[in-house]
Amino acid sequence: MLQQQTILIVDDTPQNLTVLGELLREQYQVRVANSGERALRAAHSEPRPDLILLDVMMPEMDGHEVCRRLRADVDTCDIPVIFITAMSSTEDERHGLDLGAVDYITKPFSPPIVLARVRTQLELKAARDRLSQQNDWLEHEIARRMGENLLIQELNIHALACLAEARDNETGLHIVRTQGYVDLLARHLVNHRRFRAALEGDRLAMIVKAAPLHDIGKVGVPDSILLKPGRLTPEEFKVMQTHPVIGAAAIDKAIEQSRAAVGVSVARQHVGAFDFLYVASEISLSHHEKWDGSGYPAGKRGDDIPVSGRLMALADVFDALMSHRVYKAAFSLEETTRIIVEGRSHHFDPDVVDAFLACRDAFAAIAERFADAAPGPAA
Repeated sequence: MLQQQTILIVDDTPQNLTVLGELLREQYQVRVANSGERALRAAHSEPRPDLILLDVMMPEMDGHEVCRRLRADVDTCDIPVIFITAMSSTEDERHGLDLGAVDYITKPFSPPIVLARVRTQLELKAARDRLSQQNDWLEHEIARRMGENLLIQELNIHALACLAEARDNETGLHIVRTQGYVDLLARHLVNHRRFRAALEGDRLAMIVKAAPLHDIGKVGVPDSILLKPGRLTPEEFKVMQTHPVIGAAAIDKAIEQSRAAVGVSVARQHVGAFDFLYVASEISLSHHEKWDGSGYPAGKRGDDIPVSGRLMALADVFDALMSHRVYKAAFSLEETTRIIVEGRSHHFDPDVVDAFLACRDAFAAIAERFADAAPGPAA
């Protein structure tokens, strides 16, 4: 059984309340108020009115002021108001409609006209309510599906990153930790004059999301080098130094093939997805460059190194120093900090080092939370 719609009748004349109440009560649930103040209270109480019939000429607070207050309140602004009044000039009607009323009925009123206009406005309100509910559902569904797609994207990114890590002596937690470190640095520097442009808009989120792919190029390094349980020879290290180029080339090829597969028009519609891949390629290619130009693969220096690569460089070194490897024990936080500070203006952008020092406790918390399992005893 459908619930009756509720009409609030507001008039300071008891006779008018009685006449309108008897006219409408057979089809609707009727509530009454004999003043503006009581009308406002009734509009906020249950059952909430679906429509208000509002007299204009009332003492203390007239109908115009009641309508203004209803429209100004987020809880009542959507309740349709029909003015019922003896004022019949075009100017009076225009003023009432300008205040937000949906209709204007003059006294003495005709019962069939009142019923017809009430029915019309209630049908319109019901249609608006259904549309609003459908819009709410649609917004919720879009948000749900976008969240699901973002989760799938995150899982794919981590799956690819873990594929590279699976061939290395490092663990999947390395990508979790370094992503957290990059996030800390980026958020600390987002308003810095030297970094603002590089981190504005969606750029910061893209850098953080792409960080796990920084070593994807290691899939192209031979196992004999990648899995060697000791330090590399100069010749082996030269091979290892190719992994940034391998990773960037693989991502660039993925961009090229994806653009060809979906077509130019679709690629333009989804430019954000490709922008993310460009950032991933940039990080892969530049995260081993050094501030003084002594890094690889291109020997870039200073601000010629992309901001994403500068952030990743410090995050990667911090994690390498703090983590156990087959060829070294984990360094303490103090020793790791000393080494990074010594690399200020040599290995690292000085402002990135300063950001690290400001966030060092948060770095340590991530390192502790996502620490690798302690190495077992030697066989």
